[in-house]
Formats: sequence, C-alpha cells, structure tokens
Amino acid sequence: MIKNNSLAIIILLFFSFITFQITLSAQQNEGKYVIVLHGGAGGFSKDAPDSLKNVYFKSLEEALAIGKRLLENGGSSLDAVEKVINFLEDNPLFNAGKGSVFTSEGKHELDASIMFGKDLSTGAVAGVTIIKNPISLARLVMEKTEHVLFAGKGADELGLKLSVPVVHNSYFHTEEQYNNWLHSRLPKQPGETVGCVALDKYGNITAGTSTGGRQNKMPGRVGDSPLINAGTYADNKTCGVSATGIGELFIRYTVAYRISALMEFKGYSLKQACEEVMYKVLPEGAGGIIAIDKNGNYEMIFTTSAMFRGVATSDGIFKTEIWK
Repeated sequence: MIKNNSLAIIILLFFSFITFQITLSAQQNEGKYVIVLHGGAGGFSKDAPDSLKNVYFKSLEEALAIGKRLLENGGSSLDAVEKVINFLEDNPLFNAGKGSVFTSEGKHELDASIMFGKDLSTGAVAGVTIIKNPISLARLVMEKTEHVLFAGKGADELGLKLSVPVVHNSYFHTEEQYNNWLHSRLPKQPGETVGCVALDKYGNITAGTSTGGRQNKMPGRVGDSPLINAGTYADNKTCGVSATGIGELFIRYTVAYRISALMEFKGYSLKQACEEVMYKVLPEGAGGIIAIDKNGNYEMIFTTSAMFRGVATSDGIFKTEIWK
C-alpha cells in the first residue's frame, strides 16, 4: 500500500510539473506577436528619386500598420495576413491585384495562396481574371470548400458563387503600365509579388502570397505563389514562409516547405534553414523569402539587389527596408 501511495505521489508530482511548465511557457508567450511582409524582390536603384522611394516606404508602412493593429488587439494571424495582402493587392505599385503585370496577350492572370499553421489548412487560386482580391478567395477555398486549389475559369466562377468582389480584367492595369508593356515587354519594376507571414498571440502562424506572375508570361503559366510548399507554407511546429522571385526555381526546389523540413527533421534554427536554402540551394539572384518561427524569430533574406520588406513585433520593432 505504501509503495502504491508513493507511486501515486510521484505520478501526481510529475504531471503537476508538466502542467506548470506548459502554463509557464504560455505565460511567457502571452501577448507576443510578429508580422513580416514583402512587396517583391528584384532591382530598385538606390539612385531612384526620393519621391518614388518615399511612396514605396509609405505603402509598406501602411500595410505593416494594418497587420500590427490587428495582432496587438488580439486578432488572428489569418485576418492579419489577409488584410495586409488586400492592401498591397489594391496598391498599383506592386505586382498583385491592381498592379498585376501582363501576359503575352496583354491580359492579367492572378495567383494567390494562404496557409494556416495550426492545422495545415490551405487554400489557393491560380489564373483568376476577374477576382479583385485573390488572397481573399484563396482563404474562402480553404474555409468553404473541401479542396485546396482552384484554377482559371473554375476559380473565377467560384468567386462569383461565393460573392467576392469582382472586376473587369482591365481594372488590374493602369494606362501608363499598359503603354510601357506595349512598347517594351520588359518586366515590371520595381514592386513585385507580395506576401505576409504572421504569428499571433495564440501561437498560430499564417503565411500568404499573391501575385500577377511574370511580365509577358505565356497564358496559363503558373508560378510558385499559389503552390503550397513552393511559395507559401506554414506549420505551428516550425515556421511560416512566403517567397518571391523566379517562381520556376522556387517550385523546382520546394523552397517554402524545405525551410520548414530542415527545422523539423534536422533541428535547424530558422536562420540556419533560410540561409541554407537561399544561399546554398537556390542560385544567386533567385529572389527572397520572409519567415517567422514558432518562437517569434524572423528572417527576411534575398539574393537580389533589393527586396521591399517590413517587420513589426510586440517588442516594439517597426521598420521597413528595401536594400541590404
């Protein structure tokens, strides 16, 4: 009887200790949040007019402030990522939504994806032509259907069925952008694909990416942005990632998931995993990534000359940058 009582006491003390550690960990992380965003990686000269630089910095700061307010008021990482990307999609400076680039036919085909790290739920759309905010439709794919990815006409029709805002395809370009494309067929510069990753106060990570694709792309071409594992990934056990750059390379090397896998299976830190993939797996100039791990560490790494980016944390950090 004495032995049984001793065993019971030991078991009770063990579970009390475990409960205490879990509670202590929750208290330490309570109220902590982090959000990072990007507006694309590519070339943007430091010699650009100050007026142009200021416009980009102002846009990044406004987008970042939207996400920060949501998170500090107890909002979910899902809402923060969607709303930040909505803002960037509505901003013609970036290659997503309103500022999307042109296909070789002079039209627009948009892609987006979102992933929730708590349960690995995902939603994505590719090649949509009338959806004003593709990231919002991607979220509805995740929440309202049993599927992950809708493409082309089917994705547009789903948007109509779910009553998301729709526009004429010409909405996505400005006359100035169209004339530039018509005469040069050159890649749109400097703003490119947009993305956001957030860790909320509840420990949930969400990642999202939205793009108009590559300038002068063949109709039907799809890059990494709507592809979970390539351009977007989130798992509460490891990290969340959003990528920007040459989509074909990010698909080929499964970039977003590879970073998570290095952390999960090899014990890499977020910094080690991001640097391994960006500097040793991908070729120089491939693009960039933003990422947050489960502890609130963040990385914003790129191998191009510039990447529009920003970070805000519950510790008071609030900054936007373009160059290294």
